[in-house]
Amino acid sequence: MSSEAPADVVHSGGCHCRRVRWTAEAPASVVAWICNCSDCSMRGNTHFVVPTARFALDPAAAGFLTTYTFGTHKAKHTFCKACGITSFYTPRANPDGVAITVACVDPGTLSHVEYRHADGRNWEKWFAGSGISGFSKPQEAAPAPPPPPAAAE
Repeated sequence: MSSEAPADVVHSGGCHCRRVRWTAEAPASVVAWICNCSDCSMRGNTHFVVPTARFALDPAAAGFLTTYTFGTHKAKHTFCKACGITSFYTPRANPDGVAITVACVDPGTLSHVEYRHADGRNWEKWFAGSGISGFSKPQEAAPAPPPPPAAAE
């Protein structure tokens, strides 16, 4: 059994009209969050989080993006000005990460999605015990197990 973290693959995706395109490095198997906050539940957004350094926006997309914020203004709900799709955004729970909308990932690179529920309506209480903030941290390989004891001669 390997002690290393799963290898990342390059996922690509974007919005409906394809004016906003991006790539993100993440495992082929991800944990996606179904949030019930007022914004995510109205949009039907389900997302997984990657560290900001593992996300790259196509430079041509910049002119087609706009951002909506509300409440604490920590979450940056970025969407395409042309088609209105939020293919990624900066989540309040992971300001050092990017939330990728699962349905906006091009087919072929996601092998498995584990769905978890995020209680965005009771965010402060839920966030404290959720562990979600760790999803925007780069995952490193687990330390190697110690060698077996030497055989007595």
